[in-house]
Amino acid sequence: MLPFFLLLFLISIVLFNVYSKKETISKWKEPNVSFLEKWRLILVEKVAFYNALNKEEKELFEYKIHEFILNCKITGVNTSIDITDKLLIGSSAVIPIFNFPRWKYPNISEVILYPKMFNRNFEITGNDRRILGMVGNGYLEGKMILSKPALHLGFANESDKKNTAIHEFIHLIDKLDGKIDGIPKVLLEKQYIIPWLDLMNKKMEEIYSENSDINPYGGTNNAEFFSVASEYFFERPKLLAKKHPDLYKLLEKIFKQDMDDKNLHIRRVDISRNDPCPCNSGLKYKKCCI
Repeated sequence: MLPFFLLLFLISIVLFNVYSKKETISKWKEPNVSFLEKWRLILVEKVAFYNALNKEEKELFEYKIHEFILNCKITGVNTSIDITDKLLIGSSAVIPIFNFPRWKYPNISEVILYPKMFNRNFEITGNDRRILGMVGNGYLEGKMILSKPALHLGFANESDKKNTAIHEFIHLIDKLDGKIDGIPKVLLEKQYIIPWLDLMNKKMEEIYSENSDINPYGGTNNAEFFSVASEYFFERPKLLAKKHPDLYKLLEKIFKQDMDDKNLHIRRVDISRNDPCPCNSGLKYKKCCI
């Protein structure tokens, strides 16, 4: 039995954390200007998920990205930051929770971009620079670190089943119940937790026995398996549904998205300066969204 004063202390910490998260969410800024057409063109050229949406879904996706980049600081370390970087980070945040329209991330305030891979000491020179992304803890709580080339490659390569930024946002979602353990209790309905654990163990055994096309890094632990499998789900859903139908079905229940039904593609937009602007303004591209 805990002493009364200690019990009160623990309750106060819990209430403070809950209140702090509610305060963070309540202070989120909402976009008060339209999503720019030149931003829309970047999404068309770089984000396959966006191109698979209908008109109303695209508007929601744009709004959620705009909201995220208004409320999460994006900082470059030895690298510059432009609007493409911001839109790709925002897309990475929104894609996993797209069918949760009221979703806010209470556990991130800043994304830090590095110019290349880094090591455990956050160094970009020297040995053991193998890290592409990391969710911070301790004094880096509320921050995410990403390699800028890995961020862009995640959207440029449509066939490798990998997306570093989505991987790290999955960790953030996983962390919302207090620990990163591969069991996203904020999304996963209670009756699916045991089947999910059983399936993870089965699929990790397949990775260990080299009888799987799932990224071997997913065999590291449950948390990494969840993020790696989620990358596969959002990057190559049709292949996942074909090769791992049981895994696809459970991820579909977790994210409430029928990814197998989406036509994921990147649309190349080749426009000369004198062509009509694709935003239908009636102006030439060089005088409008260039």
